[in-house]
Amino acid sequence: MRHARLALVLLAVMMVAGCARLIPGSVAPDGPPPAGVAGPGPVALAGGPPPPPPPVTLVSGAPLPPYTLDSGDRLRVVVFGQDNLTNSYAVDAAGNITMPLIGAVHTRGLTPNELSHVLAGRLQQGFLREPHVAVEVELYRPFFILGEVNFPGQYPYVPNMTAETAVAIAGGFTPRAWRPIVQLSRAVEGIVARQRVPVITQMNPGDTIVVDERWF
Repeated sequence: MRHARLALVLLAVMMVAGCARLIPGSVAPDGPPPAGVAGPGPVALAGGPPPPPPPVTLVSGAPLPPYTLDSGDRLRVVVFGQDNLTNSYAVDAAGNITMPLIGAVHTRGLTPNELSHVLAGRLQQGFLREPHVAVEVELYRPFFILGEVNFPGQYPYVPNMTAETAVAIAGGFTPRAWRPIVQLSRAVEGIVARQRVPVITQMNPGDTIVVDERWF
């Protein structure tokens, strides 16, 4: 009788152990997985290549930075009391303007106010005792619009314009245009950055807008 009970206990233990092997999600023993069963995915190794940098953000909630000068701008420079120096000057391809007495002055990347201080400093070096200089943008450099608009091309920039304004200047959307979003290209610290933005996004002089074709 005692041997029969011992046999029953051993049989029950063996059945429980067999069922445990069939429970889904149980921990697998060490070693390769069985044939036809996918093993764990690859593990990232320390010291591997870094992730790619995030894209340059062209549009944010922050106020727009002050306008900086570049090729294509035309400036009105007023030197008070000096009619021979007061004139309109175009920023050339090298980013310079050329004035009497002082010659070429680099303007690219400067605000109009910063340029007025640079010009006053140059004129004070042996030419004028206390020069007073004012600089304003007489004509902004153009913007460019391509893609699904009726008249793509280059147009004069209008202060405070948006991408939607640019589309209107270019004759409006074509029937196949994708209207809510446009692709904006802008030079940011010497690097051209591209981003898809809503049509209400404010533009800068020199920007390029591309209107895509819709797929349906």
